[in-house]
Amino acid sequence: MRLLVLGGTEFVGRAFVEEALALGADVTVHNRGTHEPPAGVTALRGDRSAKGGLAAIERGEWDVVVDTWSWAPSAVRDSARLLAGRAGHYVYVSSRSVYRYPVPAGADENAPVVTASPDDDTAADYARAKAGSELAAVAAFGDRALLARAGLILGPYENIGRLPWWLSRIAHGGPVLAPGPADLGLQLIDARDLASWCLSAAGRGLGGAYNVVSPPGFTTTRELLESCVRVTGSDAELRWVDAGTILAAGVRPWIDLPIWLVGEGHDTMHGGDVSKAVAAGLRCRPVEETVADTWAWLRGIGGRAPTRSDRPAVGLDPETEARLLSLAG
Repeated sequence: MRLLVLGGTEFVGRAFVEEALALGADVTVHNRGTHEPPAGVTALRGDRSAKGGLAAIERGEWDVVVDTWSWAPSAVRDSARLLAGRAGHYVYVSSRSVYRYPVPAGADENAPVVTASPDDDTAADYARAKAGSELAAVAAFGDRALLARAGLILGPYENIGRLPWWLSRIAHGGPVLAPGPADLGLQLIDARDLASWCLSAAGRGLGGAYNVVSPPGFTTTRELLESCVRVTGSDAELRWVDAGTILAAGVRPWIDLPIWLVGEGHDTMHGGDVSKAVAAGLRCRPVEETVADTWAWLRGIGGRAPTRSDRPAVGLDPETEARLLSLAG
């Protein structure tokens, strides 16, 4: 496989590069060069959001293009148009955020999508940016465009901070606020499993939209946090606090307590129908493996995960945690 990854040095893009290299693919990455690419790739430079930024990929042919862009859809439009005659398949890593909120539990790929445009040159709204980028990919590649609507993505190289925050907090030890209900089901995808499935699906010629995340109830909040305790070897004590108490304290789900959601937010993020992707070969590794490998990576870089400047910082401040723990007794 001749693979072109637009990006390829951070989190999801890097997972694609490493999975492809492990499969023996010929990998090219195109990015601004702000991060070093993995060894073994051909590195092309260019800022796709700037005039002339695609010059480095005006020549060349590839079997598959992977695009993880999350900003203005016009950048995907321009890239896809440029490559449509010289690439076999276009994998756009999208998001289940493209569905109109709230999304009822059990919704599949036919759920209504937000209104968006492939010509939008702004990225003020994440959902519209992803939906517009989907339209741009399909406009150029038709049924050769694979739209991977991921959900909660975890794993090594995570630059959002969700699992790294929980690992760091639990590694610190002591009483840890654990948001209830403990057995609330979670859907997630390890970035490596996302990459593996997308590369396989593209190689088999699959196109169209797929919800690419684990089945509902694949794991639970309890299993995730207890895995963090085990892999860190911490003396942390998880103290479960009910959702009502946490919300009454002004704690924001997803931001102050990463991964945790309740009500409509939970149904939207953790209740999607993924039977289409599972039927097409999606397999998800055990959550403890994702947690252990993320912890190993985090320790290997000194314990502080990189973060994206365009995303809000996540994590609960110690004072609020202490106050809630005191209320829980």
